[in-house]
Amino acid sequence: MSERKLRVLVGKPGLDGHDRGAKVVARAFRDAGFEVIYTGLHQTPEQIVSAAIQEDVDCIGLSILSGAHNTLLPRVCQLLKEKNAEDITVFGGGVIPEDDIPGLKAAGIREIFTPGSSTDMIVQWVRDNVKPHA
Repeated sequence: MSERKLRVLVGKPGLDGHDRGAKVVARAFRDAGFEVIYTGLHQTPEQIVSAAIQEDVDCIGLSILSGAHNTLLPRVCQLLKEKNAEDITVFGGGVIPEDDIPGLKAAGIREIFTPGSSTDMIVQWVRDNVKPHA
């Protein structure tokens, strides 16, 4: 019996209208053999968490460029906790100041990838840190 493929949801929370980076990362995950769910632009944390639970994903990758990372990313973690879905790993990427990263990690975001992070680096981090649910 083969191990289930990793299922990753790529989300764009908030009003950010730029999704090229999210699509590039989603394609890198697909090319690496992951199952990918992309929620599209302008999603609320509630929509992202609902989709993640419905799709039985192993992790959520959040892409954010709008500056609302300190509000939206922790909200996703809070909602996962409220829905007893804390086993879903959350990581983020985008234009996020270094000074904000410790607070995001304290809120439950496992890793932050800033501009210049390669898709290979992101894929490898997921492989090393996320295991498929049974």
